[in-house]
Amino acid sequence: MSNNHYYTNQPETPHQKDTWSFKLKDNTFFFTTDSGVFSKKTVDFGSRVLIDTWPESDLPEGSLLDVGCGYGPIGLALAHATGRQVEMVDVNERAVALAQENARNNHLEHTAIHISNIYDNVYEEHYAAIVSNPPIRAGKKVVHEILTGAFSRLKVGGTLTVVIQKKQGAPSAMQKMEETFGNVATLKKEKGYYILQSVKKK
Repeated sequence: MSNNHYYTNQPETPHQKDTWSFKLKDNTFFFTTDSGVFSKKTVDFGSRVLIDTWPESDLPEGSLLDVGCGYGPIGLALAHATGRQVEMVDVNERAVALAQENARNNHLEHTAIHISNIYDNVYEEHYAAIVSNPPIRAGKKVVHEILTGAFSRLKVGGTLTVVIQKKQGAPSAMQKMEETFGNVATLKKEKGYYILQSVKKK
């Protein structure tokens, strides 16, 4: 397998670092990105819709977890907006290093950013919420592991919220979330992107 995909552990593409600003949740963030990471030139549309749609209301106390964080736009935006501790994980070492740099540069100290293959190395047993813009190109098996593995790692009342394009598997993701949680809601549909959420009810 080529190591030049954003969902590989150590991308081998030559570095091409760039820094730019982007407004999320009424705050201007500065992001440094590089080749070998997802959506290096701008915050991708799906992540933007998830950030804008994600509801904090009625969540239990506790930390948030961003699975497949990339260089960090979702996790850092929610850390800024909520003031909660946010753990951010990715299998891509280059992406994790960028997310750590972006957390420092945006003065978001209540973050824990590290390498993990999905949930293999997450720090906490139970989270108030898990969010993900899953790596569709890594395949359905990986995406569905993110969905099913979230259940045991959420507190009662906690939520799993993901963004997936309809043409890239939103219907099958909805089915998997319904099977796992007993519920799934479509919080928003925009330009083919679905924001899906399940709640751990017991």
